Amino acid sequence: MLAQLKIENIAIIENARITLSDGFNVLTGETGAGKSIIIDSINAILGERTSKELIRNGASEANVTAVFTDCGDRVTELLKEYDIDCDSEVIVKRRISADGRSTCRVNGEPVSVSMLKSIGNLLVNIHGQHDSQALFNADNHLRYIDIMADNGDLLERYSEIFRKLNAIKRELQELQTDEAEKMQKLDMLNYRIEELSAADIKIGERDELNKKLSLYRNIENVMNSLQGAYAALSGDEESVGAAGLLSAAAGCLDDVSDTNERLSELTELINTAAIEMREYAFEIREQAESLDADPKEMERAQERLDLLYRLSKKYGDTEEQMIEYLQKAQEEKDRITSSEEREAQLLQELQEYKKAALSTATELRERRIKVSEVFSQKVCEELKALDMPNVRFTVEASETPLSQTGFDKMEFLVSANAGETPKPIIKIASGGELSRIMLAVKNVLSENDDVSTLIFDEIDSGVSGRAAQKIGMKLSEVSKSHQVICVTHLSQIAAYADVHLLIEKSVINGNTYTAVTQLDFEGRKHEIARINAGSDITELQLKNAEEILLKARGGNG
Repeated sequence: MLAQLKIENIAIIENARITLSDGFNVLTGETGAGKSIIIDSINAILGERTSKELIRNGASEANVTAVFTDCGDRVTELLKEYDIDCDSEVIVKRRISADGRSTCRVNGEPVSVSMLKSIGNLLVNIHGQHDSQALFNADNHLRYIDIMADNGDLLERYSEIFRKLNAIKRELQELQTDEAEKMQKLDMLNYRIEELSAADIKIGERDELNKKLSLYRNIENVMNSLQGAYAALSGDEESVGAAGLLSAAAGCLDDVSDTNERLSELTELINTAAIEMREYAFEIREQAESLDADPKEMERAQERLDLLYRLSKKYGDTEEQMIEYLQKAQEEKDRITSSEEREAQLLQELQEYKKAALSTATELRERRIKVSEVFSQKVCEELKALDMPNVRFTVEASETPLSQTGFDKMEFLVSANAGETPKPIIKIASGGELSRIMLAVKNVLSENDDVSTLIFDEIDSGVSGRAAQKIGMKLSEVSKSHQVICVTHLSQIAAYADVHLLIEKSVINGNTYTAVTQLDFEGRKHEIARINAGSDITELQLKNAEEILLKARGGNG
């Protein structure tokens, strides 16, 4: 459950620390007071996308910290996969900087946003106003049935079979192209293979050729430098060279080396240096003698470079890319030339994967049909408890061509009034009915969900009076097994909360601030009265608010 939430510099919230209970928590306040900002902050620590626009005006960064307790085995196992220690608490922190970047930490360990989202999906489910619109899309109906049936593993297995089936179909289609087109493609591949094979491309060859040409073009300067270096070491008609000078120095020291141990060491070192200088000179002379500025060799190197350049324009910028192109061309040629054998093999595989896909899709259908009956019954029970006593809710199943999810289409049909035939939700449901249907569906699905925290963000749209009271009672009931956090504008719902948080906005010295206050019974009376009557609250309205609270408390048992 979400035990604590700390918000710093998010929009008009400068600093707020919110403590939540494990039961039914409700957030109320005037429109624009900051309720949606709290939901945005929770979304941030669940790994949803954020923006630097969230940062409070004048602040350099924003921070959200959440403390979760009693998170369950799935969260613990996922954290272990991420090498994150987890005892009794999960502490999530997210920082958003003014440059738009954000950093995320879980129990002190840095994590990516995608990792945070995976963790967040196991911690909290948020149901907002827009979720009700999802009921208009029949694809979501199938997804809800699959959740109810716990079809995750089976769907994953089917999806892999279907992916392979499509891959086989694509390869078969390529093999079964027109014969003339196949021959034309073979001619083209043969030409390219021959051209690349004849070139016998070696990795690093162009670099070597460029170095060789650079040497040829500067051979006179190179030769002069080598000769100068050789003369400086070995000497010439005008000087004895470094090696000779070192030998002479060693000879001078040798005459007096027996007078001083260090002089003897120096004599030996200088003699060694003289020998090394002669060896260096010999190597330089060999380098000079090996130079050959054969014009024909230069021409061959330039022609080879020109060829490699032309080939690179057609087959890849680097030698590696050109060699890879040759390998792929050869593989494609082999595939075409052996297409009859491969086609027969693929046709056999196609039948096998079709059979596997149909078998798995059939298993999915059986599970969906079976669970849809239970799902319909439970949703009806939930809706009757939400003041829709004459409702009929059914799941209509129909068959489709094989697709990524099988061959089923599931659509929810509803009749809100006695004597009416159930019809698609989009054709009959009002805003208030839609909110209750979505709540009913979510409540039924929550039985198969071990996520401990459910957040309902203004799902009471279009609802009032008795129906609102029923929603409050239902949320209170759900809070017996899940932590419930609800943002609402209705007193009938707020009255059933275990913890009532008031979100208030104020302006101080030209700056806007939002405060979050946990209300006691007297505070709740005033807030319930404000929701019902506005700012001018009378004693009668306070008395009425007290009655609503006491009645809800009695309803909670």
